[in-house]
Amino acid sequence: MKKLTFNPNTTKKGYKWEVVILLWIAFFLNQADRQAFNIVLPQIQTLFGANDSTMGLIAMLFNVFYAITVPFAGFYADRLSRSRQIIVSTLIFSAATFFTGFANGLLLFIIFRCVGMGVGQGMFGPTYTGLIAQYHDSTTRARALSLHQTSSYIGVICCGVLAGYIADKLGWQYSFYIFGGLGLVLTLVLMARLRDKTEGQAAQPQVQEAQAVTEQKPSFKDSVAAFFKVPTAICLLIAYTGGIFVITGYLTWMPKLMKETFDLSTSSAGFHSMFWANAAAFLGVMLGGALNDRLVARGKGADRLIVQTAGLLLAAPCIVFMGLSHNLFAVCAALTGYGLFRGVFESGTYPVLYDVISSKFYSMSSAVMILFGFSIGALAPWILGIISDRFGLSHGVALLGAVWAIVSLALILARVRYYKKDYANLKNEND
Repeated sequence: MKKLTFNPNTTKKGYKWEVVILLWIAFFLNQADRQAFNIVLPQIQTLFGANDSTMGLIAMLFNVFYAITVPFAGFYADRLSRSRQIIVSTLIFSAATFFTGFANGLLLFIIFRCVGMGVGQGMFGPTYTGLIAQYHDSTTRARALSLHQTSSYIGVICCGVLAGYIADKLGWQYSFYIFGGLGLVLTLVLMARLRDKTEGQAAQPQVQEAQAVTEQKPSFKDSVAAFFKVPTAICLLIAYTGGIFVITGYLTWMPKLMKETFDLSTSSAGFHSMFWANAAAFLGVMLGGALNDRLVARGKGADRLIVQTAGLLLAAPCIVFMGLSHNLFAVCAALTGYGLFRGVFESGTYPVLYDVISSKFYSMSSAVMILFGFSIGALAPWILGIISDRFGLSHGVALLGAVWAIVSLALILARVRYYKKDYANLKNEND
């Protein structure tokens, strides 16, 4: 009897898009697992008798463990196997999500939610972008990364609806049982289908660099230093960190703000707080990705920074209205505007980064971004929790708009002074 084989042919033209689809599904569950906590937060808060500051601290601890993990994950992903790290990551965060449903005390909940999921998802964050960039060159990279990013928005939307509905009907524990169980099944699929690109076939124009990775392994120190030698990368880091701070605060507290402001059920608050913003972000990131690739084709890659800056500046007033308005229609409209311009901003972050960073450091450069982004972004739920206890949650959410207006200045600086020089330096290095 002929033995069945599931090894994919990574040289086939269509496989590079299969990689995107597999990672899309994995990231979908990654985001759904993460957002389940935010949707059922009021029920968990009641169960444990915790105030807003305590729940904000739990959300912060998840991000701390996530941030601690990513630099090591990025370093080893560049040196070893990105696809295997994705598989192990999916297994860990799915198992942690599943067992979170069994937590009957605050300590166990923190162990599963903050430590288990934080470490598992920290292994995923800096790895998937490098694997996609390995298969897609500059002609398709922005579209591939933008398509993958839509999984975050759809994952949050679906979780906003399903987790709230499941919690209302069955109890908050079942949200974790179901999403975690689906992730464990996906792990088996990834084991069968996901592979690194075969040696010697890295995407142009990084063919020579990909071969060099196997010949010369940079140290951890050199990998980190390579990022901070590039001014454009530092400017992107500032903008990305501000972006994560706002997004983390929004994801954690917007469901509760809408539930309390408009007296909604858990499922309705989860739907309205997540659907409008993330559906619009889906459109924004796809439009932004197509525009990014078109600008590159026309030799105007630096103009992608203008597009990103516009995204942040246009989203800022929408965030203010999200927090301060007491009209449901107005809040949903503001959420839509915020999501659309957020997607435009996010569509250019990693494509621009990979324009100025050597492919030897793809995963590590992503890890540096995530480390700083989530270390500082981790403070947002806690800070907003403190503001909520003293001044009201709506004021804390509204203040997030100022953060995006301020960090947009870093992108303007990169466009005016640094990008063209950093791009030329990397091109000369490759030549």
